[in-house]
Amino acid sequence: MGQQEKVATSLAGTVSEEISASLTAVDAELARRYPGDPGTRQPVHTVYVPGDVFAPGTLRSWGDQALAALDEHAPDAASFAAVLGIPEELAGPVHDRVRAKLEREPVEDLRIDFEDGYGPRPDAEEDEAAARAARLVSEAYANGTAAPYMGIRMKCMEAGVRDRGIRTTDVFLTGLMEAGGLPEGLVLTLPKVTYPEQVTAFVRLLEAFEEAHGLDAGRLGFEIQIETSQSILAADGTAAVARMIDAARGRATGLHYGTFDYSACVGVSAAYQASDHPAADHAKAVMQVAAAGTGVRVSDGSTNVLPVGPTAQVHEAWRLHYGLTRRALARAYYQGWDMHPGHLPTRYAAVYAFYREGLEPAAARLAAYVAKAGGDVMDEPATAKALSGYLLRGIDCGALDTAEVARLTGLTRADLDAFASPRRGDLTVTAP
Repeated sequence: MGQQEKVATSLAGTVSEEISASLTAVDAELARRYPGDPGTRQPVHTVYVPGDVFAPGTLRSWGDQALAALDEHAPDAASFAAVLGIPEELAGPVHDRVRAKLEREPVEDLRIDFEDGYGPRPDAEEDEAAARAARLVSEAYANGTAAPYMGIRMKCMEAGVRDRGIRTTDVFLTGLMEAGGLPEGLVLTLPKVTYPEQVTAFVRLLEAFEEAHGLDAGRLGFEIQIETSQSILAADGTAAVARMIDAARGRATGLHYGTFDYSACVGVSAAYQASDHPAADHAKAVMQVAAAGTGVRVSDGSTNVLPVGPTAQVHEAWRLHYGLTRRALARAYYQGWDMHPGHLPTRYAAVYAFYREGLEPAAARLAAYVAKAGGDVMDEPATAKALSGYLLRGIDCGALDTAEVARLTGLTRADLDAFASPRRGDLTVTAP
């Protein structure tokens, strides 16, 4: 035993108490504004289908069309991997999981579109389409054919279409209530948001609906679509998107980047409008920083290059989409848009390759961190959080299996959840 050190202090206990009292308001503000990730599943993509096109068989049709594209243009694992540049050791696992995903759950998040993809229609026609959408969504959840997440994109809060957007939202939500209630996977998307006041107005709309139906306050959340330069940089030089999150009063669930509207807004020529343009990178980086810690997820946009036509043309479009998706994943944009069934094979191939190629290194680092075994990297709690989040996202989308992650890390799903969304001073790990 070494010599016991003498511990001495100079400050009275009241100093700590006074400091804590002075920071009470800050503590509350931090907890309100930055609650952290909600710990729920984030879909890897969002598919938009016009309100008049959506039908009971839409999801299955997208999966069947995607499988048919694979059969025609890359009928086996080797040919699919060769097109996309997937390493040989991943070719089989990725191909098999992509096909299984397209058969089991081809779409993770579906938005029935009443905005750009639908356009202006007579009021009676849009009323009918919104009511029909509510009925079909309710039926899909009831019979087990729904995507994990489903909802609508209404028209925006700008003056010319505001009343129509409000009415469509009302018709759709009322239809859901009359059919049995709001499904757990319900998602609403508010497009073309330019001012925080438009978010405030939408919050008021949702509050009024909740009051009318006796729903819990805050039951309805929504995504904010970032499609204008003013939403990134306001006239006073502030980041308007950060103020939009605050204006949502805890209801914002996501920020979606609108590739083509935003590109056009800042003057990018049509031929160069893409999610990897420097203007897009800037906008998404601002969105990412504004959303960090708030529990609001960020989604990348889409590509309008469709994988259709001769095989060579399809392969070129696939390589583009695969590359853009991998690029987004590396930049921590774990969700994007898909505009065509032919995009599904490369969406899942990119996502699955991303998680499978990093499975063993991530698992080994996390296991070493838990065992405090060291190694050539000295990881911190923040890194353990990132590693756990990576593995959880891989499990949720089907890239990884819970059992293989447990085998490699020695951790349960509950352990991973605890690392990914730790409560300060309350982290218990059941691994040996």
